[in-house]
Amino acid sequence: MEVTSRAPGKIILAGEHAVVHGSTAVAAAIDLYTYVTFGFPTPSDNDDTLKLHLKDMDLEFSWPIGKIKEVLPDLGSLEASSPSSCSLETIKAITALVEEQNIPEAKIGLSSGVTTFLWLYTSIHGYKPAKTVVTSELPLGSGLGSSAALCVAFSAALLALSDSVTLDFSHQGWQMFGDSELDLVNKWAFEGEKIIHGKPSGIDNTVSTYGNMIKFRSGELTRIKTNMPLKMLITNTKVGRNTKALVAGVSERTIRHPEAMSSVFSAIDSISSELASIIQSPVTDDLAITEKEKKLEELMEMNQGLLQCMGVSHASIETVLRSTLKYKLSSKLTGAGGGGCVLTLLPNLLSGTVVDKVIAELESCGFQCLIAGIGGRGLEISFSGSS
Repeated sequence: MEVTSRAPGKIILAGEHAVVHGSTAVAAAIDLYTYVTFGFPTPSDNDDTLKLHLKDMDLEFSWPIGKIKEVLPDLGSLEASSPSSCSLETIKAITALVEEQNIPEAKIGLSSGVTTFLWLYTSIHGYKPAKTVVTSELPLGSGLGSSAALCVAFSAALLALSDSVTLDFSHQGWQMFGDSELDLVNKWAFEGEKIIHGKPSGIDNTVSTYGNMIKFRSGELTRIKTNMPLKMLITNTKVGRNTKALVAGVSERTIRHPEAMSSVFSAIDSISSELASIIQSPVTDDLAITEKEKKLEELMEMNQGLLQCMGVSHASIETVLRSTLKYKLSSKLTGAGGGGCVLTLLPNLLSGTVVDKVIAELESCGFQCLIAGIGGRGLEISFSGSS
């Protein structure tokens, strides 16, 4: 019996940075996924190791079960139905196990994800041999929630073959967890995100788990659902950014210009609230969709202008904005800025020829282009093999 889980990435449609200062923001799932396939060996395999294969990275890891039990003697007794945080001592112990794998220097950033896998696996399944394979459609470190999707997919696959959830093994194709199971997955994924990011907001893993969209303000998350088809061109500038430094820069600007920045944050709060209202309201025909798309384009342009006021744009982002504007398309950065990814709304009636021209121009600049549906399904799971 093998189980495969898939968890979507995410974008911030409106409100990034301002949300730190009390404004509303809106995040949405995208139909680009991270996949995790997990299974136990049969007794005839005579395999007593835990294996992890990061297929896209061409990296394979293997740990003898006896060694894991020796280094992590307390994790095997945890209850999978009661997620708990990973202690600093446990992280140090797991990090030592990961360092023994000699991850290449160029890929050392993956070590926190490998550490998270070892902790989640041992916490949920204890000391059993198994093999896990990971593939992803999400570029790493680009602000599209790749680490959260990984934590959600890991947690779901591991829980699916535990005693903590009840699923239909005979179901053909993808199926969804029930609400209580999704809640359990989300809690484990959040604990995994803590290992990777220290103090995550919980937004990324929640969007990845439940799908659709989330409106959030001052730590309060509200799940919402779009009533119109939305498609975005996501341009990955491939420019790395320091999120902490960008957040700190906005805070410093706020201290220097409190009244002006307060007005910026207030405007963004209004943009996020209006955007959420538009995408939730019903549509009757293509004309209604087109009218809503025009409003969304204007809101995206306003949001981008305010993000520029905060000082979080970048030359690469401005290049994308100029390129898409030639084709009368509206764009904004998504996430921290300073590089990363840019969103461009693709209207429902836009011709494929125009899209191809835009992509060709952006790719000629060395950027990576992805097309994604917005606000779709969250975590899903499927089974293969005999039970």
